[in-house]
Amino acid sequence: MDEAKRLRRCCMLLCVLFSVCSSATAARALDNGLAKTPPMGWNSWNKFGCNVSEKLVREMTDAVVSSGMRDAGYSYVVIDDCWQVGRDAEGNIIPDPQRFPSGMKALADYVHSKGLKFGLYSDAGTLTCQKRPGGRGYEFQDARQYAAWGVDYLKYDWCATSTQNQPASYSIMRDALAKSGRPIVFSICEWGTSKPWTWAGGVGNLWRTTSDIQDCWDCKRDWGGMGFLGILDLQDGLESYAGPGHWNDPDMLEVGNSGMTTTEYRAHFSLWCILAAPLMAGNDLRTMTPEIASILTNKEAIAVDQDSLGLQGRRVRREGDADVWAKQLADGGRAVALLNRGTSPAKISVSWNEIGYPAHLSAAVRDLWAKKDLGRQTGSFTADVPAHGVVLVKIEP
Repeated sequence: MDEAKRLRRCCMLLCVLFSVCSSATAARALDNGLAKTPPMGWNSWNKFGCNVSEKLVREMTDAVVSSGMRDAGYSYVVIDDCWQVGRDAEGNIIPDPQRFPSGMKALADYVHSKGLKFGLYSDAGTLTCQKRPGGRGYEFQDARQYAAWGVDYLKYDWCATSTQNQPASYSIMRDALAKSGRPIVFSICEWGTSKPWTWAGGVGNLWRTTSDIQDCWDCKRDWGGMGFLGILDLQDGLESYAGPGHWNDPDMLEVGNSGMTTTEYRAHFSLWCILAAPLMAGNDLRTMTPEIASILTNKEAIAVDQDSLGLQGRRVRREGDADVWAKQLADGGRAVALLNRGTSPAKISVSWNEIGYPAHLSAAVRDLWAKKDLGRQTGSFTADVPAHGVVLVKIEP
């Protein structure tokens, strides 16, 4: 056989192998019909940590409704770590009987009765991050139990995992949830350590891209936690991995937890919307101020996050303390966030060329926080942006 024929046969064999591998990957791709837009809801961890109870969850469920958050699109009420205390003789997971005396089924029923969905937390290791029983070795049993309780959302952490492999471990729970008989959104929480955006699209509906968010503008913790800006910067370049049913997750919202100003929280929320990030509030909804409620329920900003095209926004320019982020929308418009990272007010501009429009185009501009039309602009848009603030606009030809 001459060299040319040998080369052709090798190429054909490689094509066949690629096709087989691609087909196998496609067959394993997650297709549970869920999270076609980024999930929205409330999670207990950022504000309450281990101090969770049936009473708290019922009150927070009521507050999701009374605050207008349910009408704005928030649908999941999720209990994070510390709800579980052990396993019975058959290996079934046991909720804390003191804190959850009515049991999880009754609590899920209450959440459902308010037109909302119910979520729980567990861990891929032997223990959760707060040393409660994890799911390793009990994945199918736990998934059946969650389904029986009426769980709609599972956040799955990565503590006490030793030498476990992330894709393999999370795939087991994915398969367990698929066999549970109930549609359950699968939230992967391994802190971005294995670059889950490269493998988790066929495993989970969303995956954490960083360590835990902290309630600050720009800070770092020894153990890896970081503030809003640090997490935002790590999303740059991940946009190609997100889409309907599979989302990058830069962690839950800190809006309303008192560590930042209202201006900073507005910036935090705006950028999460540009990123098509899951919007999981983490504050005390019972006592939030009107200013915080207005951030969390801004329907025009939320519409950017929930846009049906499902594209994650990208950073189009970083120049000193000025950031420009843009997100293409289903109607052909663009959502643009002009972010001032600095400590003094600044003028920030975006040109049409930067967001995929020709310079001669005339486009309508609307300020989504002022809820005000700013008229038609040609070629570019410039705004005065407060220190640590944002101007969020929709630009539409």
